[in-house]
Amino acid sequence: EVQLVESGGGLVQPGGSLRLSCVTSGFAFSSSGMRWFRQAPGKGPEWVSTINSVGTTTYYADFVEGRFTISRNNSMNTLYLQMNSLKPEDTAVYYCADYSENNRGRGTQVTVSS
Repeated sequence: EVQLVESGGGLVQPGGSLRLSCVTSGFAFSSSGMRWFRQAPGKGPEWVSTINSVGTTTYYADFVEGRFTISRNNSMNTLYLQMNSLKPEDTAVYYCADYSENNRGRGTQVTVSS
């Protein structure tokens, strides 16, 4: 059974930081590119970042503006998203998915508010 379980979300003040994790099982994580998405209330899913299978190539949405860093630990089948300088508009449910988007987690809530 394929599983992707996100954690690390929470309530943070503007300018704060969070580190999201996505622990995976049931598929060849080390051979798969991975993605982070987010979905804000009342909006559709929005792509955030992509990383290749070995972690050497990363891509980010324009709104990231250098504030987020995607990474992975293939020995632990885990994907990460370090988020710094958070803004209220970053408030959303963040979820991870494999490159094909066939498998995704349920997400973790990130709320940026003072």
